[in-house]
Amino acid sequence: MGFRYTAYDVIVIGGGHAGIEAALAPARMGLSTLLITQTLDTIGKLSCNPSIGGISKGNIVREIDALGGQMGRLADATMIQYRLLNRSRGPAVQAPRVQADKYRYQTLAKQTLELEKNLHLFQDTVTDFVVEEAGFPPRRLSAGPVGNGTLRAVITARGREISASAVVLTTGTFLEGKIFIGEFEAPEGRLGEQAARGLGSALRAGGFTVGRLKTGTPPRILADSVDYSVLERQEGDGEPLPFSFSADRVERPSVPCWLTWTNDETHRIISANIHRSPLYAGKIQGVGPRYCPSIEDKVVRFAERGRHQLFLEPEGLETEELYINGLSSSLPEDVQDDFMRTVPGLAEAVVTRPSYAVEYDYLDPMQLTAALETKRVRGLFSAGQINGTSGYEEAGGQGLIAGINAALYARSAPEWEPFILGRSDAYIGVLIDDLVTLGTKEPYRMFTARAEYRLRLRHDTADERLTERAFAIGLQRPEALERLERKRALRGELMGLLEGRRVRQSDLEGRPSLEKHAGKTCAEALRDPHVPLEDILSLDGAFTAFPPEIRTGAELEIRYEHYIEAQDRRVDRLRKMDGTAIPADFDYDRIPGLSAESKTKLKQVRPATLGQASRISGLRNADVMLLMVHLR
Repeated sequence: MGFRYTAYDVIVIGGGHAGIEAALAPARMGLSTLLITQTLDTIGKLSCNPSIGGISKGNIVREIDALGGQMGRLADATMIQYRLLNRSRGPAVQAPRVQADKYRYQTLAKQTLELEKNLHLFQDTVTDFVVEEAGFPPRRLSAGPVGNGTLRAVITARGREISASAVVLTTGTFLEGKIFIGEFEAPEGRLGEQAARGLGSALRAGGFTVGRLKTGTPPRILADSVDYSVLERQEGDGEPLPFSFSADRVERPSVPCWLTWTNDETHRIISANIHRSPLYAGKIQGVGPRYCPSIEDKVVRFAERGRHQLFLEPEGLETEELYINGLSSSLPEDVQDDFMRTVPGLAEAVVTRPSYAVEYDYLDPMQLTAALETKRVRGLFSAGQINGTSGYEEAGGQGLIAGINAALYARSAPEWEPFILGRSDAYIGVLIDDLVTLGTKEPYRMFTARAEYRLRLRHDTADERLTERAFAIGLQRPEALERLERKRALRGELMGLLEGRRVRQSDLEGRPSLEKHAGKTCAEALRDPHVPLEDILSLDGAFTAFPPEIRTGAELEIRYEHYIEAQDRRVDRLRKMDGTAIPADFDYDRIPGLSAESKTKLKQVRPATLGQASRISGLRNADVMLLMVHLR
């Protein structure tokens, strides 16, 4: 089937991480899909840091893989350093993170899309939509506010009108984007790449609430211009573990990163030139990320600190460019040059690309349902930074859910069943629920602390939580289910052996941790946090016959059994509340005794379930109970 200009089931706008997942999902579910992006050569580009994963973010990548997405596979194929973060802490906060070969990642991402059946790529810029409201002929979104419309087509800058049953917006930082470097500014979404102009204005005209956010990226320098003798070397872990559950091992080269610090002189130069920062001069109106501030933000907000940590990260195996993690700035280039020279190891650094800030349009995510469909226009979905998030992983997770739901909508609208992940199902579910229920006024970043059920949402359990659901909608293959069943069977077998083998008196020699556990089963001994897994495994050769991930999984299930059971009881209560649906047209004014403030909040969010209503910020518990009684 060749490219056509007439009609597609699903159209995806944007070629970033959200766009990749949003386009692959419907195509793999058998729907004709078109991805439109401004520049095909930048599909999958790692705009900022050349890494995938991290605290809670690594969990999201594994969830994407369990659901049949691509990010984990791309990360495995391009990693140049692997680390499991928080090894010394509990399993609920451990997470994998890799440095990726930036250019290889981008190349493989584009190739994956090109080879996907049912998916076509097209280079153009979408500037408007065709929408239809009951009783009126189709018209452009930019013609005026839409009350309850249905999407019919997209319109591009070159005048093409391509119809679709569903559209997913994944515009990243390009929607009416503008970059800032001191006094210099330009309408770009990335340095040297033009912004997507027109669509932001159309969304505003159509009645959407559109705001501005800001992010930034650090400078890049040449590796051979760095003095490594004064830097701290940071190696990766010896045995990298794959993100993808389909892989048993990863065989990739590992390269080091390097650690250095700013100092008083660095901060003095920044403070003396703070008036030249567009952020502090009032040129930038968008709110920046709280947890990833620019270096001038750090100097101003944390004036008591004498230094800030910087990481020098390689961008790939076939480039000399290094990324300076922690040195994002919007100050003029001459100021950037001056303060960089004061950092140990960077006195002679050769800059290839300066740091800059970028400001862009985003949609208030409270205008979306949990399926990431807009409430104002049916068939229009959005994912990624346009929803107010930051990070490749958050974007990819949203893109996958939006793509799945766009496919389900295109296949069965108007009577369709959305694919929803709850807070107890996945970090992706926590992310989306936070966005659509609470909204955001700054770039949202996922943390483990946001997830109430993080002990169940460990990165090693993503396949158990999500693979069967992905298979049910056609996004996973039978082989994935077979792998999952083997994993469960092996872990159950090992747990049975641990329950059946007792600690003997002869086992105590050389194992002081087991002295008070003689006569107990190995499983009982393992519940003692002072007993290392290695001491238990050394008791019987049958234990060590199992793969490392099976041994770790069995250990965690046994050690945290009572905590998991308690958490599961809370999950059951949550699911009962989330299982109580609220009709979309529910009249909150009919509930006597409901406070005026709660009515206003409920009408704004339009929660789909009682559980979602209970999580609305500022909603009184008494009003939640009134709502529950009325629904019953």
